[in-house]
Amino acid sequence: MNEHSHISVILDRTGSMECIRADVIGGFNAFLAQQQAAPHPASFTLVQFDSQDPFEVLRAFEPIAAVQPLTLEQYVPRASTPLYDAMGRGILDLEAKLAAIPESERPGKVIFVVVTDGQENASREFNRARVSALIEAKKALGWDFVFLSADETAFQDARGMGVSAHAALKFHKSKRGNDAAWSAVSEKISMRRSGRAERVVFDDADRSASE
Repeated sequence: MNEHSHISVILDRTGSMECIRADVIGGFNAFLAQQQAAPHPASFTLVQFDSQDPFEVLRAFEPIAAVQPLTLEQYVPRASTPLYDAMGRGILDLEAKLAAIPESERPGKVIFVVVTDGQENASREFNRARVSALIEAKKALGWDFVFLSADETAFQDARGMGVSAHAALKFHKSKRGNDAAWSAVSEKISMRRSGRAERVVFDDADRSASE
């Protein structure tokens, strides 16, 4: 298997994230720095979403070393939550990019991370059933789906869509909870990239720290 990994992050920047705006930026940038320091090759995609722009691509399949930190100017919370549209478009966009790469050069590991603080309320293109079908199809190909949420309903919805319970982490909407969630996902993705883990799995210590 190609030891190259690809990480896609789909980041909620809806209005309710305003109260933890700086914390989200700091947590994401710490996560990015840790992934850049890892010795294993990776590419990276970053998308942020809200109802004014359900799929704003900030970084598209870039070598991870070239990805710049997220800034206050880029991450400006606003509007409502088209979560299904962001996830659906993210999966299909990544599928198309992978299909354009010769099979021998495609990443051996694909890790798809969704970070949100609220439940779906604004999608126009995708519904829950369609996103569920996409997740199941890609899980069958070995993709890892990871879901971080500060909202219990969204957390349960993700599990209902096929995100495995072991790969979903609920975090308290505070600096401590946010930082702990980003730290946990970074550690688990690093283990996955290195081959020390066969999948992303959060444990009780991760859940205790983030909640």
